[in-house]
Amino acid sequence: MDYAELHCHSYYSFHDGASSLEELVLRAQELGYRALAVTDHDNLCGAMCFANLAASTGMKGIIGAEITVSPDKGVLFSTGRDGKAGDEVSPYHLTLLAENRTGYGNLSRLITAAHANGERNCPELPSALLQSHSEGLIALSGCSQGELSRLVEQERMEEARELVHRYLDWFGPDNYFIELQHNLVFGDTLRIRALTGLARETGAGLVATGNVHYHVRERHRLQDCLVAIKHCKSLEETHRERRPNSEFYLRERGIIEALFRECPEAVENTVKIAERCHLDLTHELSYSFPDYNAPDGHTPESYLESLCCEAAVRRYGSVTPAVRTRLDEEFRLINKYKLAGFLLLYHEVIKLGREVMIDLGLSDPSLTVEENPPGRGRGSSVSLLVGYLIGLSHIDPLTYNLSLERFLPDDVMNNVPDIDLDFPRSIREELILRTHTKWGWERAVLAGTIVTYRIRGAVRDLGKALGLPLTDIDRLAKQLSWGSAKKLESEMVKAPGFQEKMSLPGWRDLLALAPELDAFPRCMGQHPGGMVISSSPLTDIVPVQRGAIEGRYVCQWDKDSIDDAGFVKIDFLALGTLSQLQEAVEIIKERTGKRLDMSRINFDDPAVYDMLGSGDTIGIFQVESSAQMQTVTRLQPRNLTDMAHEVGAVRPGVGANNGVQEYLARRSKRKPVTYDTPLEQRALERTLGVVLFQDQVNQLAIDVAGFTASEADRMR
Repeated sequence: MDYAELHCHSYYSFHDGASSLEELVLRAQELGYRALAVTDHDNLCGAMCFANLAASTGMKGIIGAEITVSPDKGVLFSTGRDGKAGDEVSPYHLTLLAENRTGYGNLSRLITAAHANGERNCPELPSALLQSHSEGLIALSGCSQGELSRLVEQERMEEARELVHRYLDWFGPDNYFIELQHNLVFGDTLRIRALTGLARETGAGLVATGNVHYHVRERHRLQDCLVAIKHCKSLEETHRERRPNSEFYLRERGIIEALFRECPEAVENTVKIAERCHLDLTHELSYSFPDYNAPDGHTPESYLESLCCEAAVRRYGSVTPAVRTRLDEEFRLINKYKLAGFLLLYHEVIKLGREVMIDLGLSDPSLTVEENPPGRGRGSSVSLLVGYLIGLSHIDPLTYNLSLERFLPDDVMNNVPDIDLDFPRSIREELILRTHTKWGWERAVLAGTIVTYRIRGAVRDLGKALGLPLTDIDRLAKQLSWGSAKKLESEMVKAPGFQEKMSLPGWRDLLALAPELDAFPRCMGQHPGGMVISSSPLTDIVPVQRGAIEGRYVCQWDKDSIDDAGFVKIDFLALGTLSQLQEAVEIIKERTGKRLDMSRINFDDPAVYDMLGSGDTIGIFQVESSAQMQTVTRLQPRNLTDMAHEVGAVRPGVGANNGVQEYLARRSKRKPVTYDTPLEQRALERTLGVVLFQDQVNQLAIDVAGFTASEADRMR
């Protein structure tokens, strides 16, 4: 009999699911499942990763969630897992599956509402919201912790019937199913019989699910430990919180068929429901670049060009032929990729940063953005003259003949352009809060981060769960190096006083479980400054929740999922050096009455390069490490281009291929400048035939291998 698993928790059900998405998908394929639904607790953190994984493996993936819902008054149950009635009101679980894009949007909004309604990290969805957000969703009544199961176990059958009819009315008769789970737990058989009878009375459909928490039975030991870790207790102290047996895994179809032999339609319905779900998150997100409302009489394109021409007059005295030629080329590409609104959005962020600086007394209101920009662009975006003119960068790309190919390829653009902005530490926090305020927390949110287990965290948490002496665990953790938990055995062999413990009970379990826990998600955090901005509410695409810092809001996707979704992400990076420069400029103004334009200072001051060449670089950003000191004294830079070569040379990729020694030998004329082929000359001439920069890799691919600009960037 065919089967689709519709209730499954991955390790994104933090400290509850004990298998990765990859393990679950591959095991479901081995078992011949028709489909797999991932229904993590109150989050969609793994949704994009799961969608990509399902697409790449050919496994049909269904996106869902197990939602925590605020109960109606009078629903009583115990906090344990023995199924006995208690005397306190507590939330219950409801399984929701996204049938289509509309349902996915409703699911995302419901999860957002649950996090907004409950305490932080304790989401609770008001049940009244279900009716207005039911379109496109298929609801399953939930596990033994569902409201319906509790009512049935308490023999409150009239209330149970009323509840079923309410959900049938909210979701529709074809979209609400009574969920049957048989994990060989005491009470499962009686509950299934009662729920089956209730379905017959009310006309509701039945569906079998496994309430899966790990892909194979052997992983139940790790799942027990995760639950103990979640409750900050040991295994001995968490018998009531942990699952009663090891039956919550992906089971063979023959076992499932036998368990539900008295109700075969419940198994058949799993496939019917799976066939109805046709959401492809990799193609149906419907995200678009943020709109920009240009002033009357302007389109975004014409307004951006107007801003650039005005700034060019201030910068260069006029729109010179060289400026005009470069702007024409850039606007051709900007219009081709419809990036005018995207760049104007960054301009708005820079203006917002300027307002913060003025309000904090850190900038003169009479200065233009390009005269005293609050932030500094970094990376390939500084090659854009438009960026220089609207305040995104302080580097003049015409002066240094910077190439556009990496940032704006002419043939095709595979990803959203990436512009990182460095801001002084003194303004970044306020800038983030004002960004939330300007666009609204539903349209401007911080990117999420997934904090994962490494060796020390795994040892500390598992050690406590296993009941090992805390003093020993602390001593061991302090002796371990950083890195993967998979190397715990080799690390313990070298740790004084622990080699003899490795064969003892408890310690053997630690050695076995730590590698399994390696790289598991520990919790969801917030990116220090990466913000996603959208014209339409992001809550239709990804759930949003409150951050740990007051006033911040975080989406449930990390940077990888955000990149896969094609979101516009602006990185607000804090750089202490900018705070120091800012302070220095103010001190100079107080003493001399003149304000320095940092983009127009003398970059060829010989006294500065004498200092750098002598190795006096302590406290100087980017050149204070021992490797930088050794290189700068040998290279003896005399201009900004030399400094760029020096900083670029001290990178792992250059050093791994003896690039530093080769460059220094050619620079000192101890070796001639040579090329393997004349086709390399255009890319490498400026660095004496040695690859120092990433854009040179792109240019080599174009000139030597005949790649297009986009192909070269993918290769890089």
